[in-house]
Amino acid sequence: MQSFSARVRRFALLPFLALLVAASARSQEVGTVTLLKDSPLHVIRGVSMLQGAEGMKLRQGDILETGPAATAQAQLEFSGGAVVELGPASQVYLLSQSGAAAEVVLMAGWLKGETTAGSYRYSSTLATATTKGGNVLVHASNDAADVFVERGTAAVTGGSGAAIPSGPGKIFFTHKAGKPLVPAERPSGDFIGAMPISFRDTLPPRLAAFASKKPPALKVDHDVSYPEIERWLTAQPAWRRGLAARFRPRLQDTSFRKSIEEHLKALPDWEPILHPEDHKTGAASADKSSSASGE
Repeated sequence: MQSFSARVRRFALLPFLALLVAASARSQEVGTVTLLKDSPLHVIRGVSMLQGAEGMKLRQGDILETGPAATAQAQLEFSGGAVVELGPASQVYLLSQSGAAAEVVLMAGWLKGETTAGSYRYSSTLATATTKGGNVLVHASNDAADVFVERGTAAVTGGSGAAIPSGPGKIFFTHKAGKPLVPAERPSGDFIGAMPISFRDTLPPRLAAFASKKPPALKVDHDVSYPEIERWLTAQPAWRRGLAARFRPRLQDTSFRKSIEEHLKALPDWEPILHPEDHKTGAASADKSSSASGE
């Protein structure tokens, strides 16, 4: 039988362990959704699709998608100080945050970030803007990206080229696939015409309204399907790092596994997961070859 003193020690540890679990959960939080309008906000957390809501806490690794309505918007306020608004039909990945430094990836759609401190990086496939104090608008599509430095300053890159600092005569940047990044002194008419109306004004901070409220309990809608995350699994290596391990449990679903197998040529991270025996054999052969050559 367990001694009385051992039981006492075990139960005395429970509150401490509970505090550790709570602290760990809080450490993953990077911000709050403070406004949600005309939009079912879909949030992929872990392997689940959640229904987003105002007041929900954001976590590093969350993938968010706004609805298609022209007036859809979602405002995110980060613990590092940035206020980020998403326009309609926008897909973003909260890639990283450490203190007041963060990277938000925009796969498609519209993003406006207002930063007064720290270092925020707003990335898309064809253009990336990094700012320590500025209002930056980013629009991303399959074959082009636009960056508008509305206020303050930012460094903008397109592809593998060197960063171009914004300044007089260089506040709007366009990068089309296969062409160089082009700076301009003002946004194009097409950009202004397509820009969400809510992006025209400064984003009003709303975080104080949720300070004393308990975050809403989020409803799990379903486990993600392959089409829902395909764009992220085939994204550039820096963005998809760790995603294969994260979504590996979905291989238990026959349909998901079949889709991975069918697209394996475009999914190099999944090859060693699906066929570990081939990679073990290859590694063993490489080790044997190295030993034979005296390396």
